[in-house]
Amino acid sequence: MERIGLRLQLRKQQAEAGDIVLLYGDESEALTHPYLARAWAKSGADLRVPAPGQAKKVAMLGSLDHVTRQLIVHTSPTKRSSDFIAHLGQLDRLHGPQPGRPVKPAVLVEDNGPIHTSKRSLAALAARAHWLTVEWLPKYAPELNDIEVVWRDLKAHHLAHQTFIDAEALDREIHAAVEALNRERNVDSLVNWRISA
Repeated sequence: MERIGLRLQLRKQQAEAGDIVLLYGDESEALTHPYLARAWAKSGADLRVPAPGQAKKVAMLGSLDHVTRQLIVHTSPTKRSSDFIAHLGQLDRLHGPQPGRPVKPAVLVEDNGPIHTSKRSLAALAARAHWLTVEWLPKYAPELNDIEVVWRDLKAHHLAHQTFIDAEALDREIHAAVEALNRERNVDSLVNWRISA
């Protein structure tokens, strides 16, 4: 565990120096029934949000860019190898070799989950080995994956306390929430600062 932590620190330094693109990948899911986050209510009263019918699930397969803090998300009704490979297609478009665009090596930090280590997923990763390297996390080590905090933020601040009529409405809201989250996280906080003399 300590060794992978040191390797990730080195990878972060390389990304911050502009030598690589460092991506933290993982999956999560959202439900049409509300995710109840911390909220204020009158003393002794419970927070109640209507949740009719049976909850439907939307899987989110994502990657977080360590430097830009951009979250890239692929949504699906399932969490299968084919969904992971579709997410790799998103990474191809953003970071893979393109005519006229210089290629910067990318490192994808992933856990050893079955959808990442299936034959199809490993073949898809091998096909990208000329530009994409995988740093495998040990089992049960979410504290080493920076995307975990972003999933919590997305659910607690952008998807919480809402009931969605169906999975399609939830899917639309997930993408709107990711766009909003990316706008929040990518604001250059130093743009309007002045140094007083």
